[in-house]
Amino acid sequence: MSKFLIGWDEQSIVPDKKVNLFGQFYERISQYVETDITATAMAIECDGDEAIIVSLDIVHVQDFLLKMVREKLKTVIPDFPSEKLIIGATHSHTSIGYGMPFTGAKRGGAPVKPILAEFAPKDAKYKSLVTPTKDVLTPAEATELLVDRLSTAAANAWKSRKEAFYANEFGRAPVGMCRRVEYDDGTAQMWGDVNTANFTCLEGGNDSGIELLYMFGKDRKLTGIVANIACPAQVLEHRSFISADYWGYVKENLRAKLGKDIYLLALCGAGGDQCPRDLIRWVNGETPINDPNIHRPNYIERKADPSMFDVKGCKLIGKRVSNEILSVYEEIEDVKDEIDFTHKTMTLDLPLRRATMKQHDEAVREIEYYFAKNADKKEFTYEDTAKLHVYEGTIRRFREQQNKEVVPTEVHIIRFGDVAFATNPFELFLDYGNQIKARSYAKQTFIMQLSCGAYGYLPTEKAENHGHYSAYISSGRVGHEGGDLLVRESITEINKMFKE
Repeated sequence: MSKFLIGWDEQSIVPDKKVNLFGQFYERISQYVETDITATAMAIECDGDEAIIVSLDIVHVQDFLLKMVREKLKTVIPDFPSEKLIIGATHSHTSIGYGMPFTGAKRGGAPVKPILAEFAPKDAKYKSLVTPTKDVLTPAEATELLVDRLSTAAANAWKSRKEAFYANEFGRAPVGMCRRVEYDDGTAQMWGDVNTANFTCLEGGNDSGIELLYMFGKDRKLTGIVANIACPAQVLEHRSFISADYWGYVKENLRAKLGKDIYLLALCGAGGDQCPRDLIRWVNGETPINDPNIHRPNYIERKADPSMFDVKGCKLIGKRVSNEILSVYEEIEDVKDEIDFTHKTMTLDLPLRRATMKQHDEAVREIEYYFAKNADKKEFTYEDTAKLHVYEGTIRRFREQQNKEVVPTEVHIIRFGDVAFATNPFELFLDYGNQIKARSYAKQTFIMQLSCGAYGYLPTEKAENHGHYSAYISSGRVGHEGGDLLVRESITEINKMFKE
């Protein structure tokens, strides 16, 4: 047991221009800022080991972004081992779209994506997702902004670390619910309609627990809170404004009660099959939802929560979560200033999810049929590629698997006193997170999905058999065999750290 140091910082990632908002299969250009979006960093040092954990209000953290931030950190805080930087996304769908900063890249029109180009009419062009206007941030500009703000937040947190106390606590508030609907023919659908005699059950469960850490300065004054919820931040996912989703309101409410200098490190738990909506007591959005997976032909008005597609519902979740965090805070009795601390970084070779020859051939036929129907089109939009992404992804995977067996996957396991942190780069289905928590020797286990990479959904075997979006081959790089391996390795490393 040793004394430890904690440092904090927060940087806004709101740009001066409008942005393309990530997270849907169509263009959404931000119209205004509904709540601030930020990079919040917490630095930890103890007994010569360290970590910087950053919570980022964005849909995902791609490999190249992580690499660029780590490279910059080597120059601004050379005494910190950059491989121990963890960046996790809250999965807000109302945040910055970014991309690889290709040298000399032009705005707008680009060739059709390579695989689709093999099937598209000759000389067909692909219209970029981002409208080429000067007042919209380009993907390269967005990447540059994120690298700057992320490295600044991490460096400032590292430089500000001081002796600290902590309390690990637990709360409960209803946020996430399963978003996959199972039917009597052995299939399932993401956002499926339950108002049918063929509906049998929701495919998975939910977790209303909130894993909590409260950090205090040497004077025993609260400095920041770590909160881990098994639900992505996507109430407002179809709207056209910048927002941190429900975490933005949690932060606002906490600061109104505890002071504007309190930090919130928001961590997304295993929520690949979770959402903030009750599919049984379904409430439509206040305005139409542009989502091909959402159909309610026989809508019945329910007495339930307000629409969880809109700001009113988002504020309600923010209120529920912040009220619980405040209630738990008021009851804290055990505050500690010494911890056992270990931070292990490892690369797991998880098996690449494979496509069969039959699945490949079916995908080829679907794409050929689509272009045959649209033989006269000379420009294809992002909406076209969205309709074909399932099939294109299957073909791409089939080709990839001929020369590749595994997906090298970065995973971090941390012991912080009585608490374990376990990261992964997936939209991890809840069952996997529950398996890790249930068998962990730690008193509390924080699961951090969407961290240090963006490898798509990681569905269960049941979901793969049921099919549909989030369980397609094109939905993620790893299947249930890899999920099982991730669970086993995470449990093994956690329990090594906590074994008596």
